[in-house]
This record gives sequence, C-alpha cells and structure tokens, in this order.
Amino acid sequence: MLARATQGADRVPGVVAMITDREGNIYEGAAGERTLGYGVPMTLDTTFALFSTTKAITGTAVLQCVEEGLLDLDAPAATYVPDIGELKVLDGFDAGGNPVLREPKRDITTRMLLLHTAGFGYDFFNESYNRLSQEHGQPSVITCSKAALTTPLLFDPGEKWEYGTNIDWAGQVVESIRGQRLGDVMRERIFEPLEMTDTAFTMSPSMKDRLAPIHQRESDGSLTPLIGFELPAEPEVHMGGHGLHGTVGDYMKFIRMWLNDGVGTSGRVLSSETVAAAVQNGLEGQHVGLLPGVLPTLSNDAEFFPGVPKGWAYSFMTNEEVAPTGRPAGSLAWAGLANLYYWIDRQTGVGGFWATQILPFADAGSINGYLEFETAVYQ
Repeated sequence: MLARATQGADRVPGVVAMITDREGNIYEGAAGERTLGYGVPMTLDTTFALFSTTKAITGTAVLQCVEEGLLDLDAPAATYVPDIGELKVLDGFDAGGNPVLREPKRDITTRMLLLHTAGFGYDFFNESYNRLSQEHGQPSVITCSKAALTTPLLFDPGEKWEYGTNIDWAGQVVESIRGQRLGDVMRERIFEPLEMTDTAFTMSPSMKDRLAPIHQRESDGSLTPLIGFELPAEPEVHMGGHGLHGTVGDYMKFIRMWLNDGVGTSGRVLSSETVAAAVQNGLEGQHVGLLPGVLPTLSNDAEFFPGVPKGWAYSFMTNEEVAPTGRPAGSLAWAGLANLYYWIDRQTGVGGFWATQILPFADAGSINGYLEFETAVYQ
C-alpha cells in the first residue's frame, strides 16, 4: 500500500506509516524517497516538520498545569499572558480597506484556546486573516514570531469553533506558568517520560541530517521539492500549534500514552482522570466543519468524513459516529499542514500515523493513501 502511494498520477515522494496497539508498534513501514529525484530512500527514522500534529502535545502540557493546580481553564487567559487581553474583535473592513476593531464581549479562557473557540483563525483558512496578511502585512504563523500571534479575533470569544492559532497561545500560557520555554517544558515533562529523543522545536544535527523536505504539488500534479523551505531553526516563539519536528516512531510513543490512560514508556504523563476528561467532545451545539482552502498553495478545501458529525476535545478532533474507515465513534484524530495524519482509537486500543511532506494540505495522494491505510487496519 505504501509503495503504491509513491507511484501514479497522485503519487507522494515518500511516506512513513506506523500502527501501534497499547503495547508497542505492530507495523512500521517506509516507501519512496525523502527528496524526489535525489535517490535517498525514505526511512523509518526520517525527521518531519510535524506542523499541527504539534497541537496535541501542547494540549498535554496545558493539562499537566491543570493537574498541578497551576492553571484554571476558565480563568481569563490574560491572567497568565496579559497580551491576549489586549486583542480586539475584527468587525470587517471600512471603505478604505482598514480593519474595523471593537472590544470583545468576554474574556478568552484557556479552555476556549484548547477547543478552538477563542476567535483566532489562520490566513490559509480564513479570508479576513488572508486580507490582513495581503493588505496590512500581518506576518504568517510560519515565521514563528510574536507578531504572527498578535491578530484580532474573528468573533467574540466562545461563540463558535474556528481552527486557528489558539494552541500557540495555549503554549504561551504554559510558558508563563512554568517560567520556561515550551520546548524545555515538553522535554522534561513529556518527551523524557515517553523516551521521545527525536522531537524538538530546534532540530539536533542528527535530526537535521534526516529531515525530509517539503514538496509542492503543482497545478499539473507534478511535485517540486522546496529545498530550504523550513521553519526557523531558532524560532522567536516555540509555536505550540505547529512548531515541532520529529519522527513517526517518536509520535507513536505519544499516541500509546493516550491509549494507556496517560502512562508512558518511563512513567506517567497524565492522570487517568485527566485523560478521561480530555478525550470528550467539548463543543456544545457547535461542530467541526469544512476548512476552506483560502490559499491554494497551502491548502485545498479540507474536511474529514463529510456527513459524519465531528467535535473537538483537548486538543483533538472527535468523530461522533463511526467513520467510513471503521474507526469507532469517540476516537481522536488530527493532522498537520504538510499532509501528516494520525488517529487514536482508545476503544479498540490502536492508533496510527501517516507522514508525508507535501503542500497543499488535503493533497489527494496523501489523504487517500492515509484513509486506505487506516481502513486496512480495521479490516
């Protein structure tokens, strides 16, 4: 199946895919090349830019703060990060094209950040943010800068679900509480107990040597390696929403921790009570819908399992009915911009990860390969 994904019209340059049960990996596979046309094979230890698969790891760091009594999810997030309290709501643009801003009706809470209901978006999924970027110089989140986070809100906090920079801000809450950079918090409290030695915001020389570059899918279906197109090596902000690099093997250890009620390879990461609460759909009367591809070079229109109701937990998508792949209702999943996909099925006790490095998101070759892979697991 992996070899087939690297051939044909929609082929991917290379892919790494793994499946785990509660005990350990039950399948590990790699196919294709790291860089199309360079002859270096894709290997199990290849390093990937993880993009939004970073989010669940940041969510875990937030939940640890809650467990220790250091964070109240329903207190204003500005209690911990005052800058977030300065942000205004964008009420459109005036005749001159300038943003019209007003005060929000209520405070943003960290719970809203975890649930993506605080009011933040992304310029590649939201036309208003795209306009701020194109006409007003709003920096892209891939700059990993503080300025990229300092955006107006798209609506009053708590009013609806919109996917955006919420988890980057949640990472800032963790940094404020811990008095450390997010990567240091993760290393001490998540990566070391899980023995994740190949995951970091700043890559080690060994990780850098094994990095698969991102490829661009052109309009004619061909693939162009974007050599040198990388997240900043020394980011100003450790972006909890998208900034990590890592291997699929490392991520499987994180997935297993969630399958095992918070217990990792070398110790407990979360309490079983925290895990039980964190995996519930937290959206009341709202749902996760289509992500519109506003910037076609970065994303196609994207929706998992159209017609299946979907919610959001801390910080995963939940499918509220059985998915067409066979994944049971109440399972957890999400993805990363460069076509990385994972799921965590706590009912059956299996999880998987499918990793490619292609833009735009929801690339047909990548996502169809992933869905075929997951379906095969359940068959």
